[in-house]
Amino acid sequence: MSSKKNKKLTPTQQQYQAFAKAREPKRSVFYNCLKAFLVGGVICTIGQGLQWVFMKYFDFNEVTAGNPTVAVLIMISVLLTGFGVYDHIAQWAGAGTAIPVTGFANTIASASIEHRSEGYVLGVGGNMFKLAGSVIAYGVFSAFVVAIIKITIQWLGGM
Repeated sequence: MSSKKNKKLTPTQQQYQAFAKAREPKRSVFYNCLKAFLVGGVICTIGQGLQWVFMKYFDFNEVTAGNPTVAVLIMISVLLTGFGVYDHIAQWAGAGTAIPVTGFANTIASASIEHRSEGYVLGVGGNMFKLAGSVIAYGVFSAFVVAIIKITIQWLGGM
């Protein structure tokens, strides 16, 4: 805790902060990074395997196999979230489950499940996009900026 924040605390609060910090379990950064790397790698390997299945057995090419692969990963993530399995995996793996497709699907599904008692429109529909809305908005804005940069580079290259 910084010394500025420490000065605003009462002596009892400062003692409690020191007491809590001394008893906080130590986290192994290396072990947490290893778990995240392994779980993220497994998720990506599953996605790669699905893409291979679509290419081998359903006559897709590399470009067209991407969409059904993403759809299946989203469905798996939503099912695992609904059964309560994804949360246990995420608790153990940490950032390894933050692969954009599966992590985003988990976020929307868990918000939907949490607010289903409030009704479909105001509960599920209104709350599932609280976090997802900002992700979508920033994603669209980032895509716009990248497209402008690409068009500018192409235009400058044509001169």
